[in-house]
Amino acid sequence: MDAIRLDHVSKIYHVGAVETRALNDVSLSIGEGEFTALVGPSGSGKTTLLQLIGCLDKPDAGAVKIKGQDVTRFSANQRADLRRTSIGFVFQFFALVPVLTAYENVELPLLLSGVKPSERRERVNGLMRAVGLEDRANHRPDQLSGGQQQRVAIARALAPRPVLVLADEPTANLDTANGQQAMEIMERLNKETGTAFVYATHDPRVIAYARRVVKMQDGAIVDAGVA
Repeated sequence: MDAIRLDHVSKIYHVGAVETRALNDVSLSIGEGEFTALVGPSGSGKTTLLQLIGCLDKPDAGAVKIKGQDVTRFSANQRADLRRTSIGFVFQFFALVPVLTAYENVELPLLLSGVKPSERRERVNGLMRAVGLEDRANHRPDQLSGGQQQRVAIARALAPRPVLVLADEPTANLDTANGQQAMEIMERLNKETGTAFVYATHDPRVIAYARRVVKMQDGAIVDAGVA
């Protein structure tokens, strides 16, 4: 089964009398366990596509399906539940909770989902080891480097054992070495967990990690790559 399927999806934004078609009749399937890059110039629709896949917004036309469920028919609460349990996010600016430690940031989605304490400890400790930060578990974000913060964000995204992880320009605020390390960690965890990763980027060094490249331009997919 596909992890994600979009059927003839369109999204239009209105600012006053100006209409912008951010996505125009987009159809795309992402299989379980894929490691896929969305690429294209600014304004091509990459971020809008991630927002729809991540149930952060709804299309104006077409259907978005996650593991066969048509999420365009979901209520706001149902979409929030799906995000909490099935979709992980890695943001360009890390989006960690500043008053929480690295450990607590990774644990947070599990607390919100009611995971038992013993299982929380096992998952969080395992993920902190997986991203090489077990010795920084008790540090707050302001005590971590940018690269370390992004590794915490990757661990947090994977904590609920999601169907897919979405990343929007995940290396844009990292130097070359830290960006490379973040991508290597995501690539390794993709293989180890079987979680599908979809990330938007325009950096050729980051694109090189993808096993599939989906090219976008003017709100449309011009090359869906090899599934």
